[in-house]
Amino acid sequence: MATLITPDARFRSSWLAAAEEFDGERMDGSGVYGDTSLERIRTEIAGDFSSFVQGLVAYRLPDTPLPEGYVHCTHLWLVEGDEFLGSLAIRHTLNDFLFEQGGHIGYSVRPSARRQGHAARALQDALPIACALGIARVLVTCAEDNAGSRAVIEKNGGVYEDSRKGARRYWIDPTGQ
Repeated sequence: MATLITPDARFRSSWLAAAEEFDGERMDGSGVYGDTSLERIRTEIAGDFSSFVQGLVAYRLPDTPLPEGYVHCTHLWLVEGDEFLGSLAIRHTLNDFLFEQGGHIGYSVRPSARRQGHAARALQDALPIACALGIARVLVTCAEDNAGSRAVIEKNGGVYEDSRKGARRYWIDPTGQ
């Protein structure tokens, strides 16, 4: 069964294979910010994968300095055995952009592992972690045209509030009440 774990460099080969599957498309929740091109991933990230992983883990620590406009977050990886299946990030606070479009939790599942319930399970498993971080109401968003993500959010108790700039906004009570 797939489980959420703290990022670990031992998944380097599987993570890189997943990045190849994304073929440059956004990898929400992955901690790959800005340029998601395969060229950057193959050179910059793959070249020092251990540092990339250490950086992901450090993002959760309140004393870690962050680039302007970023918030502390807990990065998690969805894995099954030795296979990396996807990424999930729990943002500890919301800045203006995250409140409007990004939400507290962002996630993605590698294309070859989609439509198998992994995203729904990952979001379900992330909600108690968000609650433990003191997040009383979890904002999760998805693109208007992303029916799969919409179903994942609604399956996990997401209550639709509104849409802003092409993003559907849902609130979830992480205690399940």
